[in-house]
Amino acid sequence: MVASARHADFRNGDVSFWWSRLGGLPPARPALSGDLTVDVAIVGAGYTGLWSAYYLKQADPTLRIAIIEQHVSGFGASGRNGGWLSGEFGWSRERYARAGGRQSVIDFQRALWATVDEVIDVTNRHGIDADIVKGGALRYAINPAQQARLDAELAYERSWDVGADDLTALDASEVRQRIAVAGVTGGHWSPHAARIQPAKLVRGLSQLVEEIGVPIYERTTALRVSPHVVTTDHGLVHAGVIIRATEGFTAHLPGHHRDWLPMNSAMIATQPLPASMWEQIGWAGNEVLGDSAHAYLYAQRTADDRIAIGGRGVPYRFGSGIDPSGHTQQRTVEILTGLLHRAFPQVESVPIEHAWCGVLGVPRDWCAAVGLDRSTGLAWAGGYVGIGVATSNLAARTLTSLILRRDDALVRLPWVNRTVRKWEPEPLRWLGVHGLYRMYRTADAHEDRSQSSLTSPIARFASRLAGRH
Repeated sequence: MVASARHADFRNGDVSFWWSRLGGLPPARPALSGDLTVDVAIVGAGYTGLWSAYYLKQADPTLRIAIIEQHVSGFGASGRNGGWLSGEFGWSRERYARAGGRQSVIDFQRALWATVDEVIDVTNRHGIDADIVKGGALRYAINPAQQARLDAELAYERSWDVGADDLTALDASEVRQRIAVAGVTGGHWSPHAARIQPAKLVRGLSQLVEEIGVPIYERTTALRVSPHVVTTDHGLVHAGVIIRATEGFTAHLPGHHRDWLPMNSAMIATQPLPASMWEQIGWAGNEVLGDSAHAYLYAQRTADDRIAIGGRGVPYRFGSGIDPSGHTQQRTVEILTGLLHRAFPQVESVPIEHAWCGVLGVPRDWCAAVGLDRSTGLAWAGGYVGIGVATSNLAARTLTSLILRRDDALVRLPWVNRTVRKWEPEPLRWLGVHGLYRMYRTADAHEDRSQSSLTSPIARFASRLAGRH
């Protein structure tokens, strides 16, 4: 199964497969040309920054807003992710409930579901073609331990008022009717998700915010973010409010090195599959697809009939390092290819065409946050832990309400103004993250071999060590 990945002539890096389908990264917009004064400065032209500019300008067209971007818009996770526009609640409900109460968490979940439709509505309204198909999210199990976790997850979701219309249990045959995953034992389906082409979405958003009067200064590095001032390599930006929308790149800002860990995630994309293979596989609903392993995978059927699949390879680079080109390790490509072929043995003859990677922001407690400190004018959003495509939109609308002093439901959601302890210093951080994912992979292998319905104790220990539960 590994040989085809090893010997195929696939592209590695070039930022992402998504950008390559658009002819590569676009030419950079002009850099900042000197000092600037605005009402709101946004550092980072990914989804969070672009959505924030859009909603602020829609709410108050008189606002002077500027976006500062180190590379080009969508260079980071926004142009590299798995294309899941998902309302999944991927964090600890209990942690949020301790801050805001049970109902606030239920409200948070419903706001995430509604966000999927909000993004689709905005793209339709403004003519942004991002290959969006709302086919829902399908998660499957392939061994007794995974199936037991899915069953337990269903009961847990029900306890948080997630009804049958929002999360539906599927038996093995029902999963196969949708997508013929090899060895599947059962699954869940949620309607609250859509497939997207990430680079198309971020390209459309960047063009949109320019059209409504927000300049984007690219190739402009924020050297420091201070109260009411962004120091860049091309001048100072003075602002009443500064939004830090840097997600996985946050660790490179002075004073923020240990705030959010840049977790590395990698993907591969096949060449287009012939119609005969799709007849065997199904996937006519264009669901986004994930498994129930501890070191989980995520996948989609692309608009041009490929399979794009991702997961954690080398999860973290020492010192919060980032590979700017998106180049990923050969071993990671082999692991992902093996996962692909296990799920869909019939595609073993289809070459891998592209491999790439990017980073996502992970807080120490694995829970996203959004906030504004009025005393300093500093605002922030991120730490999405890999589910930022939809969450960034909700974050941007929440930031808009905070900045404009609205007293609405968004500002009362339990992720607002959370404080999280910092990550450990090196080398503890590197050792901890690599040890964590080694334990998760070992646990997955153990569960496959044992065929026990019990979750591996190795995985339970790893999750406690990580502080995820």
